Amino acid sequence: MKCHGRALYCLFAFVLLYNFLSWSKNLLLLNQIGTSQPQCLQENITILLWHWPFGVHHRLDRNVCLDKYGISGCFLEDNRSIFAQADVVVFHHHELWTGHSKLPLHLHRPPMQKWLWLSLEPPMNNHNLSNYNGLFNWTMSYRRDADIFMPYGQLVSKNVSNDRYIIPKKGDCLICWVVSKYKANQNRSLIFQQLKKHIPSKLIEIYGHWSKRPLSNNKLLSSISQCYFYLAFENSISTDYITEKLWRNSLQAGSVPVVLGPPRKIYELSIPPESFIHVNDFSNTKELANFLKQVAANRKNYEPYFRWRNYYSVRTYTDWRERLCTICIHYHQLSRHIKVYNDLYSWVNR
Repeated sequence: MKCHGRALYCLFAFVLLYNFLSWSKNLLLLNQIGTSQPQCLQENITILLWHWPFGVHHRLDRNVCLDKYGISGCFLEDNRSIFAQADVVVFHHHELWTGHSKLPLHLHRPPMQKWLWLSLEPPMNNHNLSNYNGLFNWTMSYRRDADIFMPYGQLVSKNVSNDRYIIPKKGDCLICWVVSKYKANQNRSLIFQQLKKHIPSKLIEIYGHWSKRPLSNNKLLSSISQCYFYLAFENSISTDYITEKLWRNSLQAGSVPVVLGPPRKIYELSIPPESFIHVNDFSNTKELANFLKQVAANRKNYEPYFRWRNYYSVRTYTDWRERLCTICIHYHQLSRHIKVYNDLYSWVNR
């Protein structure tokens, strides 16, 4: 029996390693495709941000794209007086639908000027889009089929091959969750309520305004890191919608993510198959709860979820200036084709 058990474990370890190496090769190819655009642009490009997302302004030095992100010939502006000279005008959707800003339809729009619709929110937060048909040329979104794909985070290869990742020390916490805008009828809330029926309350830590236990940015990652698993539950199940709940709250913290969102295959486009646990892998929450307890109880079962950390680090995107500078990298390729979104609502909601 011991030999048989040892053989099964070796087979399991081999399968995990094979899957990881296959995934790693595919990610390397995707990264090469994504970064094949030259960072040195042939001509200057001016990006005009019509309004700052959520009203939070950032300083715009003349060479911010070059100095901070290594992109030359790309200039960000938020001065509306240069509208006629802008190559691209960016409109963040939140300010449009809330009425804090309006499209400059009263101004003469240069024939070659591109209008870009920007939103990192799920469809349910974008509301009525019918007024914007036939106006926008490009989109920037977490959606992979957007003209400019802008994820909340990504994995980047480590330069140091012998940089071994040390799993944060765990306490008694099996699962933790940070939630502020709790709504009882959301899928994530319903699954959590079922899940906690099968896990002792002493093994669950809930943070955020809903539980009246808010965490400061300084304490967020260190608190989550003490838990074996983090519930990276998205508040909306939408195409490609994967947020900081995965990238920052879980992966950066050093807690294995239990995800609720797009199908597993979508997550596997960004992170290794053995780095996370998907709710849909289980027929019910009792089965999920039992699996979590079994994995946490055996270090040999838990450690493989961090094997990828020896080769990759987590990078999150939080600075709007970096996102805007990225537009310049794609500008010439996108400009080769004439494009207008005549039905923006259909694209957003498909």
